Amino acid sequence: MIDTHCHISIEDYDDIDLVIKEALESGISKIIISGCTKESIVESLKISSNYSCIYVTIGYHPSEADLITTDDLLLLEKQIQSFPVVGIGEIGLDYHYGKENINKQKNLFRKQLELAEKYHLPVVIHSRDATEDTISILKEFPNVKGDIHCFSGSKETAKIYISMGYMIGIGGVVTFKNSNLYKVVEEIGIHSILLETDAPYLTPSPYRGTINSSKYIPLIAEKIADILNISIQEVSDITTENATRLFDLK
Repeated sequence: MIDTHCHISIEDYDDIDLVIKEALESGISKIIISGCTKESIVESLKISSNYSCIYVTIGYHPSEADLITTDDLLLLEKQIQSFPVVGIGEIGLDYHYGKENINKQKNLFRKQLELAEKYHLPVVIHSRDATEDTISILKEFPNVKGDIHCFSGSKETAKIYISMGYMIGIGGVVTFKNSNLYKVVEEIGIHSILLETDAPYLTPSPYRGTINSSKYIPLIAEKIADILNISIQEVSDITTENATRLFDLK
């Protein structure tokens, strides 16, 4: 199986070697980590260079919109040119804490979508309380495809994204007792799903309250298999194929 989205940092994990070892022992063949701040991009690229199973997407998270300059965007483009990144992200819009910098967020989002278009890379989309604007801006870039990371919207919204050529990232939330995400999984089916943890966040049940890790991907796969009444092997095979195709993994 492939964890298509997580964050690995010495700030969150005391022993990165152990985290990766445990993931591999749990049947995870590849891990895509996201560098989404200036600092975490540098760290993520360094980690990737040390492990053959680690791949990287890089891009500035919408929470960074007030901090990112033109020089930072030029640096991002140089990093895209210099390292074998598999995508740009996580990028997008986040209005959860307010819309005071909405124009900065939208500008940063569009600039990074332009890079994705220029370098023919998929994007990893973060959208929180901003569905309408996210969809509207993505429609400006019809040649760009990607992953709607940590999807938590309605089945109708999921179908809109899929019609635009996007995959739907399903993580630990699908295992939560109060989650209605199972309705989305039922509606869209396995061929539109990517597995992800968003570690160190959103640890699946029954380990909620502890730090998340790629080793918990099988718990997410098991829940999806149960929802769709298919085997875990089928979930593994098809989601791995989905991820390999989208991110052009070797």
